[in-house]
Amino acid sequence: MAQSGFSINPTRSEQLLFLTDDQLRQGIELMFFAYREFTADPDRILDARGYGRAHHRAVHFINRRSGLTVNELLDILGVTKQSLNRVLRQLVEDGLVESRVGAVDRRQRNLRLTEAGRALEHELSAAQRRRMRAAFSLAGPEAVHGFRTVLEAMIDPETRERVLGALERER
Repeated sequence: MAQSGFSINPTRSEQLLFLTDDQLRQGIELMFFAYREFTADPDRILDARGYGRAHHRAVHFINRRSGLTVNELLDILGVTKQSLNRVLRQLVEDGLVESRVGAVDRRQRNLRLTEAGRALEHELSAAQRRRMRAAFSLAGPEAVHGFRTVLEAMIDPETRERVLGALERER
C-alpha cells in the first residue's frame, strides 16, 4: 500500500487529533480521488443513457423514499426547483419515474420509480456497493466505524440529525 501522511501507528499528536495542514490536504486529496472512483462506474452507466449525476441522485433518493414529494426531494438534494424539474421531466418522459397527484394534498406530486427506474437504480448502486464492500472489507470494522463517524461529523450540525434520523427510519 502507498505511503501516506497518515501513519498506521499514529503519533501522539495524531492520537490527540491534531493534524498538520499537510495531513489535512492529503485527506482532502484522498477524498477527491475516492469520490472520483466511487462515481466512475455509475457515470459510465449514466453517460450511455444521456444522464448525469443529478439524475443519479434523484433516482437514488426516490428509490430510498418511494412516494416522497417533489418538495421533499428538493430539500434532500438542496438544488433549485428549476434544475430538479429539468431532471424529473426527463426521468418521467423516459419512463423511469412516475409522478402522481398526492392522496392527501392534490397540489403535491409523489414520486416513485417505475420497474425500469428500479432496474437502473439497482445497476447504479450495485457498482457502488461492490466498491464500498471491497474497501470496507480491506479496512476492517474499526476503520468502517471511524469512517462513518467522520462522514457524520462532516455534515452541517443543523442538518445532521435530520439526515441521521432519515437513515435510521430507512432501516
